Order: sequence, then C-alpha cells, then structure tokens
Amino acid sequence: MSKISWKAGTMLYPLPAVMVSCGEKPEEYNIITIAWTGIISTQPPRCYISVRPERHSYEIIKRTGEFVINLTNNNLVKETDWCGVRSGKNYDKFKEMNLTPSPAEKISAPIIEEAPLHLECKVIEIKNMGSHDMFIADIVNVMVDEEFIDENNTLNFERIHALAYAHGFYYQLGNSAGKFGFSVNRKAAKKKQK
Repeated sequence: MSKISWKAGTMLYPLPAVMVSCGEKPEEYNIITIAWTGIISTQPPRCYISVRPERHSYEIIKRTGEFVINLTNNNLVKETDWCGVRSGKNYDKFKEMNLTPSPAEKISAPIIEEAPLHLECKVIEIKNMGSHDMFIADIVNVMVDEEFIDENNTLNFERIHALAYAHGFYYQLGNSAGKFGFSVNRKAAKKKQK
C-alpha cells in the first residue's frame, strides 16, 4: 500500500462531538460545541476541553471554573452543529435550539436535558496550548438517562447512537466491534477447550 505524506495537522479521528454547557445563572447559560475533549486520568476521574480564548464560553468557564460535557447523539446532530457555528454573544442557544437547561447535581453550570449523558466538571488548571487553552478538570459527577442503562446496570452505547466528528463531518457510532480484552479472552477460551 502506498502512502502520501501530508503536512502536520489535526487528523486524529474520530473525536467526540459534545455540547459543553456553562454559566452560573440562566441569563448567562451558554453552549459551545467541542470535539477537542477527552479523558486524561481514571483516578481521580479527570478530563479536558480545549477552547479558543476568543470564544464566548471561554471567559464564562474561566470565571466560574465549571462546565458540563453533554454527550450528543443522532437526535442532536443539528443542535450540535448549530451551537458550534453560532456565538453565544449573539444568541440564546438554549432558546434558539429548543434545548432545556436543567440543574446539575454538583455544580452551578446546567446540563442539557435532551443529551443522553452528562459529565459535571470542575476546572483545576488552564494551560495555553497554542491556538487553544486546555481546561483540565475533575469529573465530579456523571448523570445518564435511565433508558440507556441495560439490564446489567451498564451503559449501552449502541442505544445512545453517539455522535463523533472527523475532519468536518459528523458520524453516528453504532455497532460494537468487540469488548475491551476480547482478544485475550478468546485465547484463554481456546486454551480451556484443549
């Protein structure tokens, strides 16, 4: 297979397409769509979001030290895109997209009721990374819609139909391709059969 060399760039894929909600009071609530987010630690549970300083949500998150990562799904693709291309300086995004701000359990920033899963986050550090600043945060609570919990009390991602983002396009994640550790378990099962 022949390869073509491209210039260095942000070609990691897929990325989660999440709506981050922020603000302490209803009159300042805002939503920013972010794909540059991820988990950085299990103990303590810690994540990050990367935000350009010129974005409206940047100052809100910096001042309050809180935000919610709202995972999105196929039902929220239009809202996810719209909240990423419109500024909270000019629009009440909750109102424009008919989204419902609801109280989080451990922080002042609201969750987006229509989203399937919410990570409530408290900022512990802000690092300048170039064009974006990285907000490193502790995950202080997770909320999930009951309809996405299966009979084994585990999160069923196939039911969520989570959105992912890859180089300008949104994709719906769906079918499982394997469970973590399945390759080792398969070998162990074969050894038992012998």
